[in-house]
Parts: sequence; structure tokens; C-alpha cells
Amino acid sequence: MKMTEFKDRKRELLELSESIKKKSFAFEIIYGRRRVGKTELILHATQKNKRVYYLAVGENNLERFYNTCVEYDSEVGKLKMDYEVLFDYLKDHINVLIIDEFQNLIKEDPNFLSLLQSIVDIKLKKSSLKLFILGSSVSIITSKVMSYSSPVFGRKTASLKLKPVSFFDLHYFFPKASIEELINIYGFADGIPYYLTMIDKPFWAWLEEETKRGKGFLKDEVDFLMKLEFKNASTYKLILEAIANGKNVINEIKDYIKLQRTDLTPYLSNLIEVGFIKREVPITENIKSRFGRYYLNDNFLKFWFKYIYPNLSSVEQGIFKVDVIKKDYSAYLGFIFKNVCKQYLTRKPDLGYSALGRWWYKNNEIDIVAFNEEKKETLFCECKWQNKVNPEKIMTELIEKAKFVEWNNEKRKEEYILFAKTFTKKINVFNDKKVTCIDLKDMEKTMLK
Repeated sequence: MKMTEFKDRKRELLELSESIKKKSFAFEIIYGRRRVGKTELILHATQKNKRVYYLAVGENNLERFYNTCVEYDSEVGKLKMDYEVLFDYLKDHINVLIIDEFQNLIKEDPNFLSLLQSIVDIKLKKSSLKLFILGSSVSIITSKVMSYSSPVFGRKTASLKLKPVSFFDLHYFFPKASIEELINIYGFADGIPYYLTMIDKPFWAWLEEETKRGKGFLKDEVDFLMKLEFKNASTYKLILEAIANGKNVINEIKDYIKLQRTDLTPYLSNLIEVGFIKREVPITENIKSRFGRYYLNDNFLKFWFKYIYPNLSSVEQGIFKVDVIKKDYSAYLGFIFKNVCKQYLTRKPDLGYSALGRWWYKNNEIDIVAFNEEKKETLFCECKWQNKVNPEKIMTELIEKAKFVEWNNEKRKEEYILFAKTFTKKINVFNDKKVTCIDLKDMEKTMLK
């Protein structure tokens, strides 16, 4: 299997390497959305070990797993086709066993976890085998495998939720790119290694070439991902299209796709489960708040539904002009830039804010709000993907909106941070409020540390 060249994940590789070196049994869970690099990570970490890798599918897994083991070791062909027998043999003949897309085993046989519990307790826990299970259904892995009610609860020795690469680590992939070009790339690929490693030349030149390729992955990728997850992908695709077009609440989505409210909830739950969408509430609200909104969960889906899907015919004919994207891309990046700014703040633990997110109420929205419960401090941020931003104008508007944020209003201390490409000038104080102005040059310094 071809492995992606590793540009990052140093911490994860180090942890896995230390685990593999131990002489005791290990049962580790690695999970996260598709394309985030779970398979490549574990194959890279175990490439020098005697290992069996099995990709679970929808049915006939026992037979397929048996055949995979026979391919590795022909002596397995003399054994009974039985999970318990196979695991018992493998523990003495390999160092590492990897089961990928583990949720498919559970879907095929809900009793498999009870069987695995027995195998771990009776056959494996005194061995030196390293068992890694990988899953792209975050909901199934967390609820069925890692929860207190799971038959295998207490058996795992470690777990890792693999997330997309941070924006501030993209320079490992593109060391010669400016921060502005990195934001252009991030707006397309997010931090998904599979997409990042495809970009092998300047972004716009690569994108122009990719949209002209008759068999390019760009036109088929979303359909490929959805067919892996759903039997009837058409309705799910309509929901993603609705959210991509700014329909962020249930009634708006329902009206867009012509489904009754009662019919929509399971679809949204399934899309959240596989990591395609997320539900957000204002930072001051409870998670069950009626003010919740739905958003696409990564930039690639945003990009695809905004620019590729509406132009699929011209992309398939190889006549699509990337200038169509270029003309609109700066406006599109406005939303992307907010996430970059949020990541910038999370890399600054000295700020001391524990809760950090968006806030909205009626027609008022603030890009980032953060709270320090202990010190009763509040941070308000606005993010402008623009040059020559007037900070005083932004502060006038932001202070007014901040009045509507209900959190320790009488006691709190307020701080303000403004983000932009560039400012007309930088200010430290406005109306007795502390202000920090951060431009792209400031952010680039953080990236290179």
C-alpha cells in the first residue's frame, strides 16, 4: 500500500513508536474522519514490524480476514476459520495487528465486541501483540467501543483521535509558500493530509491543471466519500448542498430539500456521525440550545459545494476556468480566515481563556468570543480578510455588539483582538479598552516558531 510522505504528526509517531517498543500487550484505538491520515500514520509507524493489516468491509469479514492472514502466513490455511483461533495464532507470529474501518465489523455483527473482549482477556492480554483498531465513524467508535457500557471498556491501553493538521503546521508541507498562499491552500484542502499532498506546485497552477484532468479526483471525491458512508447518498448530498449555501438551521434546510422536519433529524445525525457536518451553538448557550446552527465540517467540502458542484458539467468537459474561483475567492476566505484566527488563539495558552467560540444573537454576530471563568475576563475578536482595515471603525462596532453578550456583564474585564491582512494603523487602546491588532506578518511569526 502506498503511504503518504509524512510532513507532520511527529508527536503521534513518537507516541506510537514508544508503544510498539514495549514488550507488553497493547490495544490502541485510532479514530477520525476519512482522509485524515489514520491508515498512513499507523502503517508508517509499524513499517519495520511483522504485521497484518486488515481493512474491514460491510460483510463476510471473517472469511476476508482469514484470507488476509493466509496471504501473510500460509500456515494459517491449516487453521479453523474462527476469530478466536486466528487471534490466538497471530499473537505468537506477528508483532502488530491492524484492523481498519473497525466500525464495519460492529455493523456486520453487533456481538463482535463481546467476542473481542473474550479474546483480549483470554488470549491476548499476556502476549506482546500490539492490536490497533482504526475507525472513521467517530460516533460508533466513541459510543460502542470507548464508552463505559462497551464490552471492551477498560481493555484499551491508549486512544488517539486524529484531527486535521493545524493551519499553523502547513508550512511543513509547503515550506516556500507565503502565509497568504497557505491560507489559499487551506481554504481548499483544510488540514487533510490526503488533499495537501496532492498539491505539488503553486496552488492556482495546480488547481487549473486539476480541473482540466478528465480523471481528476476533484470531480469524484465527494461522491466517493458519500458512497462509502451511505446507501442513499442523494438526500445527504442535498443537505450538504443546502448547508453550503447558507441554510444553517433545520427549517431552512428542510425548505431547501423539501423534507419534513421529522424526516430530517436522522440524516443530520448521520452526517455528524461521519464528520461531514457539525452543529454549533453560541458560546453563551447550552449545547441543546434552540439557536444551534449546522455547518460543513471542513474546508474541502465547503470548496467543493461552492465551486465544483455548481460547475460540474464544465469540469467534466475540461473547459472550466479557474478565474471563476479566483474572482470570488477572497470573499470565500473571509469565513476560512476566522478559523485560522481561532487556531492562532489556541496556540497562545498564556492568554488564559478556557472557553472559545462564536457568538450570535438575532442580527448581531461576533467572530470569536472567549471567557476566563477564574478572572472574569472576556475576549472579543473580529477577523477581517482585508487589507488596510481601520481598527477604530471595527472597534466602534464591536464594542456595541459586545454589550449583548450575556456573561458576567457587571463584573467582567474586557479585552479586544482584531485580525486582518493589514491595518491602516495599529492601536493599543480604544475608549479605555485594551486592543491588540494582529496582521498576517504577526501570524507568520507564530507559524515559524
